[in-house]
Amino acid sequence: MTECVLAIDQGTTGSRAVLYSVDGARVASSYREFPQRFPRPAWVEHDPVEIWESVQLCVRDVLEETPLASIACIGITNQRETAVAWDAETSLPLHNAIVWQCRRTAARCAELNAQDATTDSIRRTTGLPVDAYFSATKFEWLMKNVPEVQASARRGTLRLGTVDSWLVWKLTGGSLHASDYTNAARTMLFDIDRLCWSGELLSTFGVPAFALPEVRCSSGGFGVTAAGYSWPAGIPITGVAGDQQAALFGQACFSPGSAKNTYGTGAFVLMNVGAQRPTDDP
Repeated sequence: MTECVLAIDQGTTGSRAVLYSVDGARVASSYREFPQRFPRPAWVEHDPVEIWESVQLCVRDVLEETPLASIACIGITNQRETAVAWDAETSLPLHNAIVWQCRRTAARCAELNAQDATTDSIRRTTGLPVDAYFSATKFEWLMKNVPEVQASARRGTLRLGTVDSWLVWKLTGGSLHASDYTNAARTMLFDIDRLCWSGELLSTFGVPAFALPEVRCSSGGFGVTAAGYSWPAGIPITGVAGDQQAALFGQACFSPGSAKNTYGTGAFVLMNVGAQRPTDDP
């Protein structure tokens, strides 16, 4: 048996699975696209079930290509700010995922940006400007506009998260609701100094704390795979990171000041700023 690492890259237009040998050589790969949904102008949605199915197909493909491969561990990268809502009892989505590109909450963000104290507080806490790009107003929209989400919240079974947490939930058979710092930091709800969800911002956006994932280090334990899929049970999930932060690391930007630009569905410039948090522009 050839011991391999399985990398899952869940992107905006498709999912990819790649098997690497333990010395870093690529052994097999598969890519599967899934539909983009545009219910209104400037609205963008994905079906979380289709995301999950595309990941399963990719993993099945690479395992069929290399039947003698033994998966030592799994790592996940993902489109980041996309907001997913599902019910813990059924493990089924309650609405289509609201994609990072979606602008349905732009008016709400304009309202917040008219309040200097609010925008200053959000930037100070999260490091982010107020924008529909991030997850907070997407979660708020789901809470206010989707009866199934509201009912699940009343039952205490609502789960909210970015795509990484949805994949961890499905891979582990619903035994773990967890995300990592890189994804949590893109929600506009995460205190990047205290490394926890901001109670003040959860209140601002009406997001129940119980519904959000536990946040863990990117390189750490995210449970093990459940039985019943095309891969063996018990494989440890040992890494999770948002795709652009993962690309920064993958492109060896290890020194403060080093940066990368990725051209994909969008263009993403990231810089390693070191251990010291940068001072905001005046």
